[in-house]
Amino acid sequence: MDAIENAKVAVVFENYPKHIQKKLLFLRQLILDTASETEGVDTVEETLKWGEPSYVTKNGSTIRIDWKQSSPYQYAIYFNCNTRLIATFKELYRDKFTYEGNRAIVFDENAEIPISELKQCISSSLAYHSRKKLPMLGI
Repeated sequence: MDAIENAKVAVVFENYPKHIQKKLLFLRQLILDTASETEGVDTVEETLKWGEPSYVTKNGSTIRIDWKQSSPYQYAIYFNCNTRLIATFKELYRDKFTYEGNRAIVFDENAEIPISELKQCISSSLAYHSRKKLPMLGI
């Protein structure tokens, strides 16, 4: 697991409930691993946006992950709601994920994550600006 270098991000992870912390750290690592495998993605900046761990690339759209106390048994990966990312994911993976409007994929704490499909979603977001004019985002 890659170490969290940004101290403010590390504190946010430390403050999640332990059972959710593991899930969010898994998503974090999946984002970082997918970034390293995605053509055109050179670096990923790990920072906070709206108090949530966020992953930013030069040619991509920001990805955020978080857990909300109002939904204690769920956690989510957030995509920019001003893109067609979620709409595209819904077309491709309608039955694979649970969506929150046009901004998030939501996971129940005990649900199994379809890793391959989620990596495609992450890759599409991380390279969004270089792929957005391609049919189906190039995925």
